[in-house]
Amino acid sequence: MKNNVPAVSVCTENPDPLGTDPAEEPPSISSALVQDLLFTPQTERKYPFPTRIPISQQSRKFLRNFFPHATEADWCSWHWQIRNSICTLDRIQHIIGLTPDEYGAIVRHSTGLPFRITPYYASLLSPSDPSQAIRRSVVPVMDEYLASPGEAQDPLSEEHQSPVPGLVHRYPDRVLFLTTGFCSTYCRYCTRSRMVGNHGKFRGSITQWQQAIAYIQATPQVRDVLLSGGDPLTLPDSHLDYLLSSISRIPHVEIVRIGTKVPVVLPQRITPKLIRILKKYQPLWMSIHFTHPDELTPETRAACNLLADAGIPLGSQTVLLKGINDDVTALTSLFHGLLKNRVRPYYLYQCDPILGSSHFRTTVDKGIEMIEGLRGHTSGYAIPHYVIDAPGGGGKIPLLPEYYQGRENGEVLLRNYEGRTFRYPDPQAQCSA
Repeated sequence: MKNNVPAVSVCTENPDPLGTDPAEEPPSISSALVQDLLFTPQTERKYPFPTRIPISQQSRKFLRNFFPHATEADWCSWHWQIRNSICTLDRIQHIIGLTPDEYGAIVRHSTGLPFRITPYYASLLSPSDPSQAIRRSVVPVMDEYLASPGEAQDPLSEEHQSPVPGLVHRYPDRVLFLTTGFCSTYCRYCTRSRMVGNHGKFRGSITQWQQAIAYIQATPQVRDVLLSGGDPLTLPDSHLDYLLSSISRIPHVEIVRIGTKVPVVLPQRITPKLIRILKKYQPLWMSIHFTHPDELTPETRAACNLLADAGIPLGSQTVLLKGINDDVTALTSLFHGLLKNRVRPYYLYQCDPILGSSHFRTTVDKGIEMIEGLRGHTSGYAIPHYVIDAPGGGGKIPLLPEYYQGRENGEVLLRNYEGRTFRYPDPQAQCSA
C-alpha cells in the first residue's frame, strides 16, 4: 500500500495557539515546516533544555530507526516531540504495518478528531499487531465513522452547562476550565472529540480565559477548579503560570486540579521549569489519564515521580475500553504499577457514548465485573471508583457490585468478595424494631 499513496494533508494544528515563550516554548508550525514533515532532520534548531526524564532502550532503538539524524537531546525535548509528531499517513506507515481498516480510516479523515501521536508514544506501538492495546487507542479505524443509537457529539451536555465560553459549571462547588483544544496525542475515544484539534473550533485565548476567570471570581461557591482541555500541560510555561496565578489569587478557590495525559504520552514535558511553576501553587492536584500497563515505561515512571517529589498529589483516570483493558489482570497490573509510582487509581470510567464509540464501549456489567475482580484481591488503594458520567449532564454516578443483600431480623446481609454472606447488627434497625 505504500505505492500510489493518495495525497493526505498534514496536521497543521498550532501547538501553541496563544503565542510562545522565546527561550522555552516551540513556535507555531510554520508553512515551511508543514512542507517538510517527513522523517527529515530539523537541523536548524537545537534543544539544549534540561530534562530529568531518562531514555529507555526502546526509545533509543526507535530514535535510531526512524529519526537517525536527531540527537538524544532532541528526543528529550518536548518541543521536538511536538514538532515531529506523527500525524500523516506517510509517517505512520513508516512505523507500523497498517491494516486495510487503519489505512482506510486515515485516508478518509478530513474533519473532526485529528490523528496525532508523539514520537515517544509511537515508539510503544506494536509494528505488526493491530490488536495491541496502545495501538488501538490512538490509530484510527473505520468503526469511528459508524454512529450508533444513543451516541452524540456532546453526550455529557457540556455546552449546555457552560455559562461562559470554555467553562463548564455542572456541580455547585467546582468548575471545569477548558484551557486549550490541543493535545500532543489524540485518544480515539476522546469525550471532547467534537472540539479538540478540530480546525480551530476550540483554541482558547487570553480573552476567553479572562472571561472564565471573571466568572469564577463572581461565583463564590466555586472552591475547586479543574483545568482540562485539550491538555493544559501542552500550554507554554508562561501561559500555564499566568492561569495558575490568576486562579489561585481568587480568595474562595481552595484547590486547583490539572487533568492531563502528558506524563503518559509526552513525559519529556515534565521539565525542571515546569516543576518550579507547579510547586508555587499548592494545593495543586493532578489527574493523569492512564489506559494500559504498557504505558508504565521508565520515562513515564520518572515523570510521575518528579511530580510526586514536588508535592503534587497524583490520581489516575482510566477509561474502560473493550478489548484494550477490560481484563482484571491488565487492570490489576496497571493499578499496582501506578501505586508503586505514587499515583492513586481514582476513576474507572465507562466510555462516554460519543459518535463512533461503539467499538470501544463495554457493557456496564463488564465494568462491575472488573471492580468485583479487584475487590478483596488487592488493596483498597488500588481500586478506583467505577463511574458513568451520565449522558445529558447528570454528572458522575458510581456503580458497585451488589454487596448489600438486604435486611433480615434487624441485621444487614452482606456478601463478601468470596461470595459468602455475613450479618451485621444494624443498631438503627434494631431500635426501630
